[in-house]
Amino acid sequence: MTASGDASRDKRLAKIGTAVFAVAPATAAGLLPWMVTRWRVQQPVPGGLPAQCAGVLLIGAGAVVITNSFARFALEGIGTPAPFAPPKNLVVTGFYRFVRNPIYVGIGAAITGQGLLLGQPRLFGLAALGAVPVVAFVSLHEEPTLARKFGAEYDDYRANVPRWLPRLTPWRQQD
Repeated sequence: MTASGDASRDKRLAKIGTAVFAVAPATAAGLLPWMVTRWRVQQPVPGGLPAQCAGVLLIGAGAVVITNSFARFALEGIGTPAPFAPPKNLVVTGFYRFVRNPIYVGIGAAITGQGLLLGQPRLFGLAALGAVPVVAFVSLHEEPTLARKFGAEYDDYRANVPRWLPRLTPWRQQD
């Protein structure tokens, strides 16, 4: 097979793998909140309509961030967000210019948004509880692995883009 054929095959496999792995954030941001609340709205909703509007915005923003970030893994990283099928290229575009972990941040936003929309404070606890293994995984496995694989490129990225709280302006990689 030619180099362009290999690249085409790699992209196709990355797209398939990323689509399959999408079950993970769908479970975290959809199935688990449903299991906790059955998506019942607490009456009255604490904070009323303003809280519910903020919730809708957080859910929408989380969905956009997750979807866009997943697509970047397949199209630019030529891999998946899954630890067992990592990207070949370091992804530092899109939402990754603002925060190093946009998928995790997007999942947290979606769960928090559901808590606001439904008036279900238990979902805030779910988001906080879910953050514990995520922070441990990122700190103990993901970041050391990326540092080994991408070296100075990742070190530069890590020095300029925060882990959890997004930058206000996009980072631009220096060539």
